[in-house]
Amino acid sequence: MQVTKFFLAVAAFAVLQAQPPNTWIGSWATSQQIPEPQNSIAPDDLRDATLRQIVHLSVGGRRIRVHVSNAFGTAPLRLTGVHVARAVSVSSAAIESGTDRALTFHGGADVTIPAGAEFLSDPIDYPMAALSDLVISIHYDEPPAQETGHPGSRATSYLAHGDLISAPDLPNAKKIDHWYQLSGVDVQGSANGAAIVALGDSITDGHGATTNGNNRWTDVLARRLQSAPGYRNIGVLNQGIGGNHLLTDGLGPNALSRFDRDVLAQPGVRYLIVLEGVNDLGGLARRGNATPAEHAALVQQILAAYEQLVTRAHTHGIKVIGGTILPYMGSDYYHPGAADEPDREAVNKWIRVPGHFDAVIDFDAITRDPEHPDRMRPAFDSGDHLHPSPAGYAAMADGISLSLFGAAK
Repeated sequence: MQVTKFFLAVAAFAVLQAQPPNTWIGSWATSQQIPEPQNSIAPDDLRDATLRQIVHLSVGGRRIRVHVSNAFGTAPLRLTGVHVARAVSVSSAAIESGTDRALTFHGGADVTIPAGAEFLSDPIDYPMAALSDLVISIHYDEPPAQETGHPGSRATSYLAHGDLISAPDLPNAKKIDHWYQLSGVDVQGSANGAAIVALGDSITDGHGATTNGNNRWTDVLARRLQSAPGYRNIGVLNQGIGGNHLLTDGLGPNALSRFDRDVLAQPGVRYLIVLEGVNDLGGLARRGNATPAEHAALVQQILAAYEQLVTRAHTHGIKVIGGTILPYMGSDYYHPGAADEPDREAVNKWIRVPGHFDAVIDFDAITRDPEHPDRMRPAFDSGDHLHPSPAGYAAMADGISLSLFGAAK
């Protein structure tokens, strides 16, 4: 009898092993930070309130799960309900009729997230197409002790008092162009799916892109992948934070300190694109009186930070692709001078050397003005001589060879 049970158990295990694994892939994500005072929600506005937010997925799947975050909270945060629905429009709080579904957490409708943590919802069968828009509605009974969010959403959220998470529309809602308490949406797809994480600053976050336009360079890359047979199982996760630095905390935690949460913890991550460093360089330029030794030291610190990112990613089997830093001479914010451009050129030269990164995307070459290579091409400039326009973001994405992600085909 015991022998029979043993062989039955072995047979059952073999069947399970033969079945395709349930592969979760990040389809949308955003980096968390403490919202600045001008970007936070007044506590009284979050008492008995519904917050409806819209996110644009990159890759599709038959099941979904949602990440809710209290990463920067200083006390446990209770969400009394979280629902999903399909959007009628990216610029409306209305949801498609019949698509509202409640999420659960360990089978319950509410969830209490410890300070500094995030929770994954229970998976639900909820087919979502690639490049589609998912509405996530959260009801709060009390406001967070400290908010966690992403100010640079380039997407409109809707806030109204009362428990309205299933309401077909929120016509009188307050409009806020920020995200709160959301850090990701995963889809269950094919066993060979993968995710690309774009780690960056405001140029990745999309400063200069169109609100509700989904025209950041990462959005355009996601559309290119979906239009190319063999690449439609690859998600793109935008982990950019406006004002982000490699070495110091700017707006949001520095890239090294957020690496585990924003890169390594992302489901299915197989590729990492790093586009960081202009704010570190610009910070020195903004001082205007740095010595040659300080310039040289900053360049070496940036390169050391890149090495750290590459080493940590390789430990987890992630291919790391370096993005060269875009020209920013003439920046209305940093006002770089003649002593600053050589720093950018030195960093970009190092990025381009084979063996430092696994591959390179030469964003500098794509966006620079051929007549004035220390400046952005006028057609790609948002107007501040630092951030690209939607045309510039499209050019950045179009300049990326999809063969960089060929291992996921």
